[in-house]
Amino acid sequence: MRRREFVAVLGGSATWPLMARAQQPSARQPRLGILLYSTPRGDPNLASFLRALGELGYVDRQTINIEYRYAKGRPERLNDLAAELVRLEPDLLFGLGGDVSVPAVRATSSLPILFGSSADPVQLGLVRSLARPEGNATGVSFLLDDLASKRMEYLREAAPRISRVAFVWNPDHPDNELPEAQRAAATLGVELHQLPVHRPEDIDGALRAASAARADALYVVSSRQTARAIPRFVSFATSSRIPLAGGWGAWAREGGLLSYGPNLDEMMRSVAGYADRILRGAKPAELPVQQPTRFELVINLATAKALGLTIPPTLLARADKVIE
Repeated sequence: MRRREFVAVLGGSATWPLMARAQQPSARQPRLGILLYSTPRGDPNLASFLRALGELGYVDRQTINIEYRYAKGRPERLNDLAAELVRLEPDLLFGLGGDVSVPAVRATSSLPILFGSSADPVQLGLVRSLARPEGNATGVSFLLDDLASKRMEYLREAAPRISRVAFVWNPDHPDNELPEAQRAAATLGVELHQLPVHRPEDIDGALRAASAARADALYVVSSRQTARAIPRFVSFATSSRIPLAGGWGAWAREGGLLSYGPNLDEMMRSVAGYADRILRGAKPAELPVQQPTRFELVINLATAKALGLTIPPTLLARADKVIE
């Protein structure tokens, strides 16, 4: 299940000057186990993580040995794949995604585990608390409760006439977006119409329900299920001529009206930094779970024009990126 050529291409020759920092040539090369939901080529954040590792001097088959196990989109395989990686006794086990990290934590209580998760690590049972993980796992969470309320405020500011927002979310994805969005919606005088999506096959029904409810805006909570279906949500919003707000840049880049959330490339660099520290001897229990500290507001001006919306100059001035 290795993807040597894939990682070699991502590693690049630019990392050679830094290799000595990761390991001396005579030292034993560390082994990193990576557990994925899809495949190395199919995971949108893996390339950023490997690139950041390369900047720290870790290049597969040169200064580190990376072993992959991936479920090809079949979550029922994750427990067995996590157990396979544990039997290899890597120096570090990395789970990319909360749903992937849970099987990893269940598989071992001794090997160091690193995670990058868009779900709440505490609710998932990955750590005891963000500040004091206490166990053998730590990592980076892409969540911050204030994001949901700010996203709702930006949506209302960009489209002030909206009154009924279709709120698409996965109840199996532990986060606080629903209560935070509800509080913001109540303050703004907006009604939230909840549309749960547990599985990919639930998406079409949720969108039909949004039409039946005559929603005049769409708010999609980012999770693995929804992020993999961004084009479907954007296509629905475009054909329905309603604004869409999503979790981070990809939603706006693909044609949604706006997105507000962390820069995932930066978050992957944080994950790689923790990998470096753990491989050098740091204990996961001593490393607090990191949360995003900088957020990007991305506005798709072309989509706004297509919807007949005039984005207020004050909102445009706050945007980190404007797509025209």
